[in-house]
Amino acid sequence: MDFNWLLKIIGPGNETLASTIALYSFVIAAGVFLGKLKIAGVSLGVTFVLFVGILMGHFGYIVNGEVLHFIREFGLILFIFSIGLQVGPGFFSSFKKGGMRLNGLAVLGIALNVAIVLCIYYFGGESNIAALVGIMSGAVTNTPGLAAAQQAAGNADAINTMSMGYAAAYPLGVCGIIGAMFLIKGLFRVKTPAEIKDLEEQNENSQLKPDIISVEVTNPLIDGKSLRQIHDIIQCDFVISRLIGKDGNVIIPVSSTQVHMGDKLYVVISTQDIERFETVIGPQIDMDWEAVHGEVVSRRILITKSEYNGVALGSLRLHAAYKVNATRVNRSGVDLLAAPGLRLQMGDRITVVGDLNDISRLADKLGNSMKRLNEPNMITIFIGILFGIIVGSINVGFGMKLGLAGGPLVVAILLSRFGYKFKLVTYTSSSASLLMRELGICLFLASVGIASGAGFAETVFNTSGMWWVIWGFIITFVPLVIVGCIARGVYKINFLTIMGLFSGGYTDPPALAYANGSTGSDAPAVAYSTVYPLTMFLRVVAAQGIVLCLM
Repeated sequence: MDFNWLLKIIGPGNETLASTIALYSFVIAAGVFLGKLKIAGVSLGVTFVLFVGILMGHFGYIVNGEVLHFIREFGLILFIFSIGLQVGPGFFSSFKKGGMRLNGLAVLGIALNVAIVLCIYYFGGESNIAALVGIMSGAVTNTPGLAAAQQAAGNADAINTMSMGYAAAYPLGVCGIIGAMFLIKGLFRVKTPAEIKDLEEQNENSQLKPDIISVEVTNPLIDGKSLRQIHDIIQCDFVISRLIGKDGNVIIPVSSTQVHMGDKLYVVISTQDIERFETVIGPQIDMDWEAVHGEVVSRRILITKSEYNGVALGSLRLHAAYKVNATRVNRSGVDLLAAPGLRLQMGDRITVVGDLNDISRLADKLGNSMKRLNEPNMITIFIGILFGIIVGSINVGFGMKLGLAGGPLVVAILLSRFGYKFKLVTYTSSSASLLMRELGICLFLASVGIASGAGFAETVFNTSGMWWVIWGFIITFVPLVIVGCIARGVYKINFLTIMGLFSGGYTDPPALAYANGSTGSDAPAVAYSTVYPLTMFLRVVAAQGIVLCLM
């Protein structure tokens, strides 16, 4: 039986469409499978796709140059754009309060990485800047930075050299991050259980989360005043969703509703404002509102109609139109006070109080359908990619462009934060977002690996390659130790937060997985998400900047 047709598909040296698809399928499938294997509790994840691609390239498997270039760049755009949509909502808020300090430390780490690269280039005997940029990207486990640098370099030799440097430095990059965590823990004699307890106490004392209290009106000075007047007196955001008068009837109050002595109020208010509210209105009381006879119920409504994306909550005039009150808005698992100026987004869950029939009418108006949320917003995605390519092609000065990595990243961040102003829905279900991100990075890494595999062994497994590994470990480890000592020694930052800072500062999910698993806390993930947006952006810009300035 003739199997030549099969060899043309699975054999090396073929550039047919079928063999290309088969090669990518095998590289990605094998890489993802191997990436799930854990060594000492740590896995490399989809990065293993790069190493499988290098292996296949080493054994003579090839892809047509133009096809490979297209797949690599398209995968990069999908990955970068999905990252931008993910981090965009938190990009600007990450600069507030404690996030400023964490982001400052992350920026210091990036500056130290770049400084070490420049020292090696000028004084360390490594004159190949393409190799150093690849080593830096691998050392800080930042694939988008590698992609941006390769896109800026343009020529095939530099792209392959960067890929080899990245692959040489990446394994010790992951190990170096975890090693730095151990070193900081040992230097400052950190006890993990004590750190967890300290964070729990801080969270319990948080003054920003919305709280629910029951209050009885005992201040004669506000007897007969409307809720609007009380808002002006107290000058803080609160929602009174239910009121029981002296007659025992439950009503849904509006801004013109007057309160009287002895009225009982169901109030949603920030913890920090409770004392001020009690001073003006009266003391808290124990009240079982579920046991109170009446037609009032509480329900959550899911916003799934695009016309309400970006609409201010107050503009819905819930009481005037539906005779219900909104008390809280849950967004991505976080409860927000239902202030009139709060801008709603697709996927928000509004807690409303009122008659069941009125709530049902409002639910029909807002959508309240999971099926709608599961439908991908393809228009927004491809409009964003289009403008991302345009922005990435603009010369921003000194011959620098954001490129196919930076342009879509910037546009995606702006779209996810301000897209509602242009009636663009940026909500994407977590599964769809993850699929786009993982598909994009797998296509990119497979392309990079296949292209650089032919000369990888000769380049890396020699004296020069050994220095690449050493340089990579120095770039990884030294900045982390410096930043960690400042964070713990000077600012007394919680160790679990430092673990998240290390993982987010190096955009390294494997290190974050280790931090979460070893502590059993989500505190590292909180710090990770705080510094990740700015770090991702600066890593891309830094890698591209070095290439444009020194190549």
